[in-house]
Amino acid sequence: RSSQQGADSGDGSPSSAAAETPSSEDFSLSLLDTNLPAEAETELRSFIAKRLTKGALFEGMGNVASVGLSIPEYKVGCYYCRFQQENLLEMTTLESEINVPEYVVCFLGGSEKEDTFRLELDKYIQSLKINLDLEQKTLETCVNPCLRSWFENAICPVQRVVQLFQEKLAFLLHAALSYTPVEVKNADERTEKDISRFLAAASLQGLVQEGTMTSLCIAMTEEQHKSMIIDCGGPQPQLHNAGSNRFCEDWMHAFVNGAEGGNPFLFRQILENFKLKAIQDINNLKRFIRQAEMNHYALFKCYMFLKNCGSGDVLLKIVKVEHAEMPEARNVVTVLEEFMRE
Repeated sequence: RSSQQGADSGDGSPSSAAAETPSSEDFSLSLLDTNLPAEAETELRSFIAKRLTKGALFEGMGNVASVGLSIPEYKVGCYYCRFQQENLLEMTTLESEINVPEYVVCFLGGSEKEDTFRLELDKYIQSLKINLDLEQKTLETCVNPCLRSWFENAICPVQRVVQLFQEKLAFLLHAALSYTPVEVKNADERTEKDISRFLAAASLQGLVQEGTMTSLCIAMTEEQHKSMIIDCGGPQPQLHNAGSNRFCEDWMHAFVNGAEGGNPFLFRQILENFKLKAIQDINNLKRFIRQAEMNHYALFKCYMFLKNCGSGDVLLKIVKVEHAEMPEARNVVTVLEEFMRE
């Protein structure tokens, strides 16, 4: 605000101590940290100021936009997020006159494909908020290193997992798709976190019904012999109790072939396409099952679809859980299970 010092933080990031919908007089932007050249930083500051003036930045919710900067002379993808310092926010009461400074962090990448990583970057900002305490002068020790390692920590885990597992990635994709519990042994902290993030990103969480997901997790956890164990003690991870299918093997080749370019955004896009195809297959199977309740020819279509899609084992488990309370559909699934076993 005009009566106080604004603050900012980020990889070229302006910020404001603005109200919910500030006018252009309500805030000032001061730079805390950047590795952008001065001219590009000024352009980014102008872009953020316009967004703040329009009230287009909501606290804690990241946005992704394309920004034209004179350096490196093309449009770049910019993730930006506005937030407040938590420890000061807790001290502030309705009656107090303390103006809580607000920050905007901006992360710049080669394209707007940061959008595929928006949830990861939102989580990253939450961890940054915890470290940010300017009163205790943690900017140099905690915040700046966190800002500079955002790409390595939030964007690259999928790429590192692909490079580590190579052809064995098919087993990891199958575990994510089938909600198989995974235990990681003899791995350093970063590798363990990378595997966990990959499994979370590859699962259909949020894309299938929540009840289905919970039931599948319970069913797979009860089958203890099906827990997959990843031993990272040697140069190559060793897998035990691992399962796979043709669908996951086909997608593994897409990842391994993409590794030549080394673009982490490409890997994430392949992962999103993998999940999209799995959801399409589930929806097609459900449609065939509805038809098969009344029509024997549709039952045969169900069977042929399961046989040819490459992931019949996983799809049957998912629809079995979803149709557990529906007698006609459950009967169809039982018949399909028998045919598939034979």
